Amino acid sequence: MAEKPRMERPSWDQYFMTITRQVAERSTCLRAKVGAVIVRDRSILATGYNGAPAGLPHCLDAGCLIYESRTPDGEIEQNCYRTIHAEINAITQAARNGSAIRDADIYVTHTPCIHCLKVLINTGIARVYYGKPYKLHTISELLKYAQIKLIEVRTEDGDGV
Repeated sequence: MAEKPRMERPSWDQYFMTITRQVAERSTCLRAKVGAVIVRDRSILATGYNGAPAGLPHCLDAGCLIYESRTPDGEIEQNCYRTIHAEINAITQAARNGSAIRDADIYVTHTPCIHCLKVLINTGIARVYYGKPYKLHTISELLKYAQIKLIEVRTEDGDGV
């Protein structure tokens, strides 16, 4: 009897990044769909996507509330007052459900912004797995001093997720 060909299983990192991309589909942001999944011991503790706080108008319905700020090197950055980032939403879901996340990992569709990275450092998240680089130069200084690890997850075709 002929053996059935073995299907290639995704690695655990690819598996969680796939879930992260699905979580991002819930995003209500008009500018970017971002998802986050907090994991410990191959179990999902919490998920989050970027959007307005629960019960408040979403950008999809009411439009974005964009503001501009300037980075220390003079770069202009745009953000939305209405939106909470995916990483923060995942952290709040974990807190609401009583899940300790110290030493856990987080999978994110994009590298965290500087504000989310600072919060992730303070929560004790050990590793940040990401699919797409986003403004890495803005977080490089923090990463020099922080214990947190930033790891890119590549898909089977060699691209970031």
